[in-house]
Amino acid sequence: MSLCLGLVSALCAGLLFALALQKLRFPYFWRDLFFLFRVVRYGVKLELFRFTSSVCTVLDRFVQQAQRIPDKPFVVYDGRVHTYQDVDRRSNRLANVFHHTAKLKKGDCVAVLMSNEPDFLCVWFGLAKAGCSVAFLNTNIKSKSLLHCFTCCGATTLIVGSDLVESLDGILSTLLEDKIQVWTMRSQWRNSQVHTLLDKLDAASDQPVPAELRACTSLKTPTLYIFTSGTTGLPKAAVISQLQSLKAAAGFWAFGGTEEDVVYIPLPLYHSAASLVGIGGTIQLGATCVLKKKFSASKFWSDCREQGVTIFQYIGELCRYLCNQPKNDLDRDHKVRMGVGNGLRPDVWREFHNRFGKVRMCEVYGSTEGNLCFMNHIGKIGTVGRSNALYKLLFKYDLVKYDMMKDLPAKDQRGFCHGHLSSGETGLLLSKVSSISPFFGYAGSKSLTEKKLMRDVFAKGDVYFNTGDLMVEDQHGFICFRDRVGDTYRWKGENVATTEVAESLGLVDFIQEVNVYGVEVPGQEGRAGMAAVITRPGATFDGKKLFEHAMRDLPAYARPLFIRLQEEMEMTSTFKQQKFQLVQSGFNPSRVLDPLYVLDSQQQNYVPLTDSVYQNILSGEHRL
Repeated sequence: MSLCLGLVSALCAGLLFALALQKLRFPYFWRDLFFLFRVVRYGVKLELFRFTSSVCTVLDRFVQQAQRIPDKPFVVYDGRVHTYQDVDRRSNRLANVFHHTAKLKKGDCVAVLMSNEPDFLCVWFGLAKAGCSVAFLNTNIKSKSLLHCFTCCGATTLIVGSDLVESLDGILSTLLEDKIQVWTMRSQWRNSQVHTLLDKLDAASDQPVPAELRACTSLKTPTLYIFTSGTTGLPKAAVISQLQSLKAAAGFWAFGGTEEDVVYIPLPLYHSAASLVGIGGTIQLGATCVLKKKFSASKFWSDCREQGVTIFQYIGELCRYLCNQPKNDLDRDHKVRMGVGNGLRPDVWREFHNRFGKVRMCEVYGSTEGNLCFMNHIGKIGTVGRSNALYKLLFKYDLVKYDMMKDLPAKDQRGFCHGHLSSGETGLLLSKVSSISPFFGYAGSKSLTEKKLMRDVFAKGDVYFNTGDLMVEDQHGFICFRDRVGDTYRWKGENVATTEVAESLGLVDFIQEVNVYGVEVPGQEGRAGMAAVITRPGATFDGKKLFEHAMRDLPAYARPLFIRLQEEMEMTSTFKQQKFQLVQSGFNPSRVLDPLYVLDSQQQNYVPLTDSVYQNILSGEHRL
């Protein structure tokens, strides 16, 4: 008996010691294990679709939810409730119009240019029910970029929101000449060549079109095209497969979301965050979403209180705007328990917690077209995700040394990258392309897809997706974002392709050469646009003319806020424009000898950037 008691005591002591050691050496072991178990379980479910040749898509899940909970609110918009059944039936009517009247066929690609509204979802689902793939168009893009979008994704039909149809005035004739069928969410329109939808809905059946139209047999089947700014100068159509949409739809669920949650979506639906994660995630849970046409910092918390919001989507800039609002006694009077998004700065994160309560902020890292995702399920401030041995076993990625002066990954004598960096060392994030983590690339030219891939990285024949992001991983496996490399920077929640901006500015008659890049502005998220400019021989800089051109041809987030006049451009060894030194020197007139100018909206001009104006920018008196 005493021997048994001794063994039990020893076993208990050993167990307690093991638990103490685990908490000391591996404090996140159990949280990692349970989170990865959920992720792997969902992944196995997706893998089973490969063997059954029958994929339960996000749309299929929506139809199931509409049958299961028909009267539950799905979308709350502008005070009006749209149930799952409401959206299902309206999308059925649209599907019937698309199928029978517009004569759209399974496999057709249709572009959608619409603002955030319930009909965006009805059109999206209606097209998907008719078997079409859908291209989401950024509502900020201008004529040249808009026409380019049709070419690269092969869209032959355009659906335009009622509030955006006037924006086609300058290019409508070109669209019609190119045999693009144009429909608008109106009952009538002055141009008879533009088809109207609303007048045809009343006569359309709300019964489903044949289910085989939307039936999908492969996870690789494209379902969406979402345009992302890259280094080619024009928007690129990222191919969103059924696999990617299903993975994104599991985001809220992976973080512990339930069907009782109410999700606040103030981000544009043409971006993957709002559409794939936000709407897809709401559908996956069977939850309710509060959809906003545009984000309003002043109305955010009152909306959350009135609608009982428990989860909200964010970008870092959104949270900063909320923190900059006047303090209120009701700041902590809400039910919000979780925020899901990316780009949240550590200082804003802390301020958000101090002011609005301990809302669990779940950072997610991953590009629209990328094959790798990090999720900060621990909630450690300042990190975009967490990794461990098991995660690295399932999802192959690595950080490699990057030569900022050459703007290229560093290579050894054999031509391979320097990988497996030590803890705390910054490197370029690469993700291995495999059957588990495929890269579907971009629609159109294969060269666009190839440019995002790196081959023979660590061994002959291997292939990695180049994220273009500089990251660092600490000794505990937490991953932090450091910066972007290449020709893209982020401002006001949008990716800006520097070559696209440079091409536009190059059309101004007094500009000979231009180099566009992003610079940090204290207190601001992302990087503000700056252009180093060389004027043509005999020409002088005309700030007013440049201002008028930028306002006319570029969306607000892509307009350069600063101009730097130079006599010559520095080039890299591969004959690329050198940006590193320009980025480092920024826009401080005391550090830059070249003439500097800043965009002034009130004067409608680019005006000299003096020391006093610079100080006003830092203090916030001069708003960017």
